[in-house]
Amino acid sequence: MLLPWMDGGFVFVDLFAGSGSMGLEALSRGAKKAYFSDLSRESLSLVRENLRICGAEDRAVVLSGDFRQNIKRLPEKADVFFLDPPYAAEYILPALQTIDECGALAGDGCVVCEHSSKDALPESFCGFTAIRDRRYGAAAITIYARTGEEQP
Repeated sequence: MLLPWMDGGFVFVDLFAGSGSMGLEALSRGAKKAYFSDLSRESLSLVRENLRICGAEDRAVVLSGDFRQNIKRLPEKADVFFLDPPYAAEYILPALQTIDECGALAGDGCVVCEHSSKDALPESFCGFTAIRDRRYGAAAITIYARTGEEQP
């Protein structure tokens, strides 16, 4: 689902990184930079270890702290944001709002939201429009892009 946004040289943000698997996948597919954000020290330790094992430290930045602050700390616009917060928490809409307020998404970029299939996300929010929506058992993926932007 993400291949149209993953041409060589893209910037990827794994906002609720956990183990960092999505950011590592992005690096393996040609991302020039991946940002890994998480509040958990244990998760960030695991991300750093996984980056070391994969030899990808030189193209990665690990950000510790609240997701809102980490979005604000990004020094460049991202082509792809990946949001996989804890399903019970209501983080997706605040994250979209912060991405919008900070202008953190490249004009032709996307925000990929993994969430419970029981939770319906809005069709549009803060200038973003849902352009793809898929259900996979208990999980769902909704991809948002800027309203009015031409998409791949």
